[in-house]
Amino acid sequence: MADSPETLLSRIGWRGTIPAAPADHPEYRIARVIAQHRAGYELHDGVHAFNAQPAPRFLKPGIDPTERPAVGDFVLVGNHKPPNIEQILPRRSTLARAAAGERHLRQLIATNIDTVMVVSGLDGDFNPSRIDRYLMLVEGSGAEAVVVLTKADTTEDTEAAVEEMRKRVPKGNEIIAVNAKSADSVARLLKYFGPGTSTVLVGSSGVGKSTLTNTLLGESRQATNTVRETDSRGRHTTTYRALIQLPSGGCLIDTPGMREIKLTGEESLDGNQFGDIEDLAQDCRFGDCSHLSEPGCAVRAALEDGRLDNARWHNYLKLRDELAAATDSLEAQLRRKSEARVLTKALGRRLDEKYGRH
Repeated sequence: MADSPETLLSRIGWRGTIPAAPADHPEYRIARVIAQHRAGYELHDGVHAFNAQPAPRFLKPGIDPTERPAVGDFVLVGNHKPPNIEQILPRRSTLARAAAGERHLRQLIATNIDTVMVVSGLDGDFNPSRIDRYLMLVEGSGAEAVVVLTKADTTEDTEAAVEEMRKRVPKGNEIIAVNAKSADSVARLLKYFGPGTSTVLVGSSGVGKSTLTNTLLGESRQATNTVRETDSRGRHTTTYRALIQLPSGGCLIDTPGMREIKLTGEESLDGNQFGDIEDLAQDCRFGDCSHLSEPGCAVRAALEDGRLDNARWHNYLKLRDELAAATDSLEAQLRRKSEARVLTKALGRRLDEKYGRH
């Protein structure tokens, strides 16, 4: 008996019933973006992988990058040769960061994901503050964050590292230390890779994302590399985002290492990641407390008695200032776009009045 369309698509992470094709294009079919290259996209329909091109409207200059297909998207595909991506289906979750440069543009990392595994190595490049930054990006994505500490075989006190992270990571987010080369160790992660699930790995180069992917696959498919002995930094071995089907039935998106993790301006500090600090600030005697030297400051009291980690507090201040700047940049860009649309419409009306509508 042949598998149903829902069963076939569930192999690549589809959830629920399949929507009907548009009445004017009954030949359209659903596929998922599993990779993006300079020459186009690679899609999978649950049976076969194939190459496709975006419809011309996705290539228009000035289009918001988030409106273009991204790895993880479910799309409607036409029957051209090569096939065209005609429409992006609604996304259930979106993980993004601000693109490099001064202009505020969101760069999609992955879409339609259930879990984001923030991967960090327990070696010389271990950086809890960087994990804080990743968790802020994940919080508004619609996906669940899990902190995975790799290279547990390189340290004698794994539990101490986990306890240190527990002070910074919200209680609802799991922290798991593994040896990414060991299938037995990695088995603790399999509950996140069940049939129909989608998980993305994020982290710096050299933390072991590709090694972890190969162990989950049971074969060496992703290229790996060594890290520098001086600072434990790695070179990029994964050069593009790719969605991979796992033997467990889940889908895994491996991503290139990220050296810069910029906030988009749409994040919040009063969510789970820093909610405890925001709650402390509410208990300060003065509503405009700067948390420096005012009497009755609940934040200073928590720092002094150890309830609030000093390093985490300083990282909170840094992210707060960066978020404020990113928000200002976002608002300014939206205002410029709105003004440009008004000017364009006004110019169009004047031309119509002078030359008539054609």
